[in-house]
Amino acid sequence: MAFTPAEVDYLTSQPLARLATVAPGGQPDVVPVAFEFDGDAFWVGGNGESVLSTRKVRNVVDGNRQVALVIDDMVSFDPFIARGIRVYGVADPPVQRDGLVGPGFYIRVRPLRSWSWNMESQPVGDSWYPARGAIHQRATGESSRGGPPPGTSAGRTASTGG
Repeated sequence: MAFTPAEVDYLTSQPLARLATVAPGGQPDVVPVAFEFDGDAFWVGGNGESVLSTRKVRNVVDGNRQVALVIDDMVSFDPFIARGIRVYGVADPPVQRDGLVGPGFYIRVRPLRSWSWNMESQPVGDSWYPARGAIHQRATGESSRGGPPPGTSAGRTASTGG
């Protein structure tokens, strides 16, 4: 199963997400990030080698590849209208690619599971919005599309060296 057309429209319309990673000692870390969605995976990163020293990238490079990503927004407070998508996934170590902010280092987040709510932008009723759940990856961990990550430089995976 993949994202619905309404979910893809929403993902490509939003400029900001929150990415949660876990440090080697077990400390969760969540940060706001700009992201891009290529129809199959999410890309987070930026230009310059300083990206490689950010906590989110270091956590992934250190082997803690399970991540969570939330993309949400408030359409209105009166009436109350919220919508969003939560993603559990696996982050790949950074690669050099041309991305959202130009050439740089980016981690790819491959979605495993997702939950979306209120893609129709309706006011909340007597109960909270029902969530639509989806499984995105096969048991082998490979994407249903397969193939190399778009825009990556083959064979040039970055490391922090420290």
